[in-house]
Amino acid sequence: MGWARALGISRTTVTESLRTTVGAVASLLIARGLRLPEFYWAPISTVVILLSTINPFTLAWQRFVGTALGAVLGALIASVLQPNWICYGAGIFFCGLVSAMLRLGNAYRFAAITLSIVLLVARSAPPSSVALHRFIEVSVGIGVALLTTLVWPDPKATP
Repeated sequence: MGWARALGISRTTVTESLRTTVGAVASLLIARGLRLPEFYWAPISTVVILLSTINPFTLAWQRFVGTALGAVLGALIASVLQPNWICYGAGIFFCGLVSAMLRLGNAYRFAAITLSIVLLVARSAPPSSVALHRFIEVSVGIGVALLTTLVWPDPKATP
C-alpha cells in the first residue's frame, strides 16, 4: 500500500470515506423508499453531520431544531403573507431572535437555511407540505448519521 501512502491515502481516509459513503447511500435509499419529493436532503444532511468537525450529536441537535424552526416559520409566513424580499428578510431576522430567545445557538444557521428553502424555492405544493417534507428529509439524514456514528465511530475520533 506504498502507492496509497504516497498519494496521501491513509487507512483513516479509506475508513472515513467508506463510512460516509455507507451513511449517505443508506439515507438516499431510505428517503427514496419513503418517496420524499426532495430526497437528496437526507444524504446531504448525513454527509454534513458525518464530515463535520463538531461533535455529531451536538450538530445533529442543532440541525434538527433549526430545521424545525425554519420549517414552521417558513410555512407560517408563506401561508399568511405573499412571500417577497421584505417577508423573507423579516423571517431570517425572526429566526435569529427566536433562536437567541430559546438559546438554540448555532441552530439559527439551519433555521435560516430551511426558511430560505421553504420561501424562495418555487413549488406547486402548499407551504405547509413543503416545510413538512423538508423537515422529514433532513430528519432522515440526521437519524442515519447518528446511527452510523453509534455503530461505526469516526476513525479520527478513536485512538
